[in-house]
Amino acid sequence: MPQDAPVLSCYEAGRDGFWLHRYLESAGVRNLVVDSSSIEVNRRRRRAKTDSLDVEKLLTMLLWYHGREKKVWHVVHVPTLEQEDHRQLHREMMALKKERTRHINRIKALLAGQGVCMQVRKDFLQQLDATRLWDGSRLPEGLKALLKREHDRFQLVEEQIAELETERMEAIQNSRRPDVQMVRDLLRLRAIGVNSSWLFTMEFFGWRKFRNRKEIGALSGLTPTPAQSGSSYREQGIGKSGNRYVRAMAIEIACRLAPAFRRFSRHERWGWLRYQPESKLTQWYEERFARGGSRMRRIGIVAVARKLLIELWRYLETGVIPEGAVLKPGLP
Repeated sequence: MPQDAPVLSCYEAGRDGFWLHRYLESAGVRNLVVDSSSIEVNRRRRRAKTDSLDVEKLLTMLLWYHGREKKVWHVVHVPTLEQEDHRQLHREMMALKKERTRHINRIKALLAGQGVCMQVRKDFLQQLDATRLWDGSRLPEGLKALLKREHDRFQLVEEQIAELETERMEAIQNSRRPDVQMVRDLLRLRAIGVNSSWLFTMEFFGWRKFRNRKEIGALSGLTPTPAQSGSSYREQGIGKSGNRYVRAMAIEIACRLAPAFRRFSRHERWGWLRYQPESKLTQWYEERFARGGSRMRRIGIVAVARKLLIELWRYLETGVIPEGAVLKPGLP
C-alpha cells in the first residue's frame, strides 16, 4: 500500500465522546462519528448481533458513504474542544437544578411521613427545631439528623447554582467571545431571557452553521413525522430526534398562559405569544390555532417553537429583527 494512501475509519457516537475522533484526525485518519440510531438494522423480531457483525455493517456502510452514498447514515457534526467546553456551564446548571428539586422533594417526603408539612426556606433549620408532631412531641432525633444532612446537601447545591449564575452573568457583561455576543443580541428581544439566550447559543447557534430552515427544524427535532401507506395517512407528531435541550426551551419560550399549557406555567414569564403580541408569528398563531381546542393549540405551540428558532437564526445571521417583534426598553 502506498505511503500516501488515505485511511478511513468510523465509530458510533456514544460515551467516549469526541476525543478519539480528534486523535484519529491528528494522526491523518479521515474519521467519521456516526449517529447510531441512523444505522439501518434488520427488522426481524430476533436478529443476530455480535461485535463482528457490527464491524462488518459499519465497514460496508463506510464504503457506501465514501462511494458518494451520503444518505446511508447521519454523520455527527463534531465541535471543537472549546465549543464543547462552552456547553458545560448550562448543562451543569440544569443538572444541579434537578438535584435541588430532588433534595427538596426528599425533605418534604420525610416530613410528610410524620404528618408534617413544611416549606424548605432559609429558616428551615430553626423551624425544624420548633416542629412538633401530631401529639405535641418532638421529631425523632434520627429523623432530625437526616433532615439536617439533607438540608446541608441542598444548600451546597444552591451555592453551586449561584456560583454558575454569577460566572455566566460576568461572561455576558465582559466576554468578547463571538458566541457571547450572540447571547447579548438575543437578550435584546422581549420574551428572551438569560437562560434561553445562553442555551440557544451554546447548544445551537454559536457553533453550528445552518444552511436553511429545514436543517434547524431537523436538528431541534421539531419536524413532523407523517406515516402514509396507500390511502392511510396519519401524523405521528414531531420527530424528537434533535437536540433535546433546545427543543424543550423553544417550547417553553413559545408557550403562554392558557388551560392547554398548564404544564408550562412555570416558564410563563418567557412566553413569546404573551410578550410579543404584535409580532407576525403571534398573529399567525392567533389566526390558525388560538380558536381551536386544547389539542390544536398544543400543536400550534410546537409550530410556533419551530418557526421561532428559524426567526432567531435569521436575526443572528442578518441582524433583521423578526417582523413585528419589539426590543426590550433601555437596550441599544
